Order: sequence, then structure tokens, then C-alpha cells
Amino acid sequence: MAEITAGMVKELRELTGLGMMECKKALEESGGDMKKAEELLRIKSGAKASKAAARVASEGAVGIHLSADGKLGAMVEVNCETDFVAKNPDFAAFAKALAELVATANPADVAALSALAIGGKSVEETRQALVQKIGENITVRRFERVQTAARLAHYVHGVKIGVLVEIDGAEAVGKDVAMHIAFAKPRYLARGDVPAGALAGERTIIEARAKESGKPAEIVAKMVEGGINKYLAEITLLGQPFVKDDKVTVEKMLAAAGAKVLSYRFLVVGEGIEKKQSDFAAEVAAMTQSAA
Repeated sequence: MAEITAGMVKELRELTGLGMMECKKALEESGGDMKKAEELLRIKSGAKASKAAARVASEGAVGIHLSADGKLGAMVEVNCETDFVAKNPDFAAFAKALAELVATANPADVAALSALAIGGKSVEETRQALVQKIGENITVRRFERVQTAARLAHYVHGVKIGVLVEIDGAEAVGKDVAMHIAFAKPRYLARGDVPAGALAGERTIIEARAKESGKPAEIVAKMVEGGINKYLAEITLLGQPFVKDDKVTVEKMLAAAGAKVLSYRFLVVGEGIEKKQSDFAAEVAAMTQSAA
């Protein structure tokens, strides 16, 4: 069998990004054949990725990209299992690279994105290699892409919340609005965007509560309208108190700045993913019983 040198191990590690011991074992199994060793590691990498895929990935990061002219932007949510990995430089670089790829290639969906090339490999191959290197399940969950004739502003809160705002106005104002959205997470831009069904359902609830007060009908009617106004102010961006000055609404702040928000998108890492709840004490007890 050919001698496995440190230089060979180093070369294979640079090719695959995997650990030294894994590379050495692959070279030993392949009899020192570099190409076969790389293929072997790719096979094992895929197997490891498949096993990892069964584990819940509810942590992660939002990668974001904005073109130099501020008219094209994209965000991608990439998930992992732990908050520690979400801050890993390789993981962060992957999320950022995906955001740029979404912006420039405009894929139809995550499946189309996974088939695109990145760094000489497909996104899916790169993801699997990252799973092998880091040792956690990693998934590309969703993305948003915005192109405008106006301008885009963006904001990322830590690595967990990403916001893109399409604004007709100063970039600084757009940044303030993006920060507000990250904090308040409005469901709609304006009152007119709230679906009629949702509004009718809320009105029914408010009316029922108002009638229980036993007050005269005209007072109940005022209570209902007040409740509806409060509800709309809470769920719409323009109706919310501005995070930097809660004495004015976002709408009034924009009017004073001579600006207008045309649209916005935001991603919150892990939103809607059911996190697995573990009972550590029970797991220890089960392991003890198994050992006995």
C-alpha cells in the first residue's frame, strides 16, 4: 500500500474541507489514490447528511445581499440545530453566498436554488459538505428577492431577523423603518392590505366583548370601532407607534420625512418550526437503565 504522507492528508483536506483523521482514513481505504479518496468522502458525506436530516434544524441565520445600486436585494434563511453553529464563519459565509446567488440568478424556489452552481459545486453538494464538516443538520428553508425602480434598505438583527424595505425616500429613513419592522414585525403594510375575512373575524370578537359590558348600544358601537382601530394599529406598519419615537406613528414619521414605503419583506429564523422538547433527566435515566 502506498505511504500516506501528511502532505497527502493536507491536500485532501483542502479539497474536501473535512477533518484530518477522516481524510487519512479515506486515503488508507483507497490505497493512497487521491481521486478515489475524495469520492469516498463525498459518499460518506452524503450518508452523514442523510442521517443528520432527521434532526430538527430550528436555529440558523439570515444571509442578506444588496446590489451596489440598492435596487436589487435578497435574503435567505439557512437553518441548523444549534445557535453555536449559526455563528460559525463557514455557515455564515454559506448563507451570505446563497443570498447573492438568489439575487443574481433569481431561482423559482429552493429546489431550483439547490441545483445552481456555487464555488464549482451545486448548492446541494456544498450543503452536504458543510453538514459533514460541521456535524449538524443544515437546511436551506426559504428566501425573498426584491427588485425595484426605487431603492432598498436593509437591516439584520444579529443573525436571526432580516428585513428588506422598498422605499421611495432617503436611505436613512428606510434603515429606520427596517429596524422598526425587525422589532414590531407588522403583518401588513396598511389598513387596506388587511384581508376582509380577518377583519370581520376580529370585529365579531370585539363586538361580543363589548356587548358583555351591558352598556347602551351607542356606547357599544363606539367601543367596537375603538377596538377595531386599535387592532389595525397593532398589525399594520403604518399604524404602529414608531420604535424610535412612540409619540408618532410610522405613517406620520414617513410623512414628515417626505418618504413612502412601497413594500417590505422580513424573515425570522425558525419561525413556525416546531422545536423538539427534550427531557434531559429522562434521557439520563434511560441511558443508565440501558447500561445496567
